[in-house]
Amino acid sequence: MPSVENHVRRKSALRFAAARDCPLNSPTDVGLRWYALYTQSNHEKKIEEQLRRRGIEVFLPLYSATKRWKNRTTVRLQLPLFPNYIFVKILPRDSARVLKVPMVHSIIGNGREEMALPDGEIEALRSGLHLRQVDPYPYVKTGVRARIRSGPLAGLEGIVVRKDDRLRVVLSIDLIMKSVAVQIDANELEPL
Repeated sequence: MPSVENHVRRKSALRFAAARDCPLNSPTDVGLRWYALYTQSNHEKKIEEQLRRRGIEVFLPLYSATKRWKNRTTVRLQLPLFPNYIFVKILPRDSARVLKVPMVHSIIGNGREEMALPDGEIEALRSGLHLRQVDPYPYVKTGVRARIRSGPLAGLEGIVVRKDDRLRVVLSIDLIMKSVAVQIDANELEPL
């Protein structure tokens, strides 16, 4: 007959194994949140590279722009969609490690503490931006609001505008006061 001590040891070992294998206890799910970093202007790509080398999950949305230089050379560039901002997925206790990266000025917050961004918004941007034509857009607060009901950006809400005879939805990230215009078809929208 097994002793009480062995029974307790086995039960403890089983609990440990269950906790170890449980997806809710994995480091990717517990406490990791998206934060916006305010960075040195025109250094976003270098900062992104440094953060990646330090093992930090980074999101730097880019868009394509054609620039024409004074010597009439035309160049296609990949520029940050939100100039001066990079998004990182970290634990709150890792903020000091992120702030040690050169040219990172601060983590966006309310003055007393860093404020996490809604995970759903950042994940929708990550999965959907490369599938659409996007351009930076001035931050707007008022206008006709609509929700994207289908496609990779489904569920996001924004303001409907017209640009170049095409329908676009301006998606805003209030915490950093930046917006992006996403080209979209009218049948993918529903009014709010």
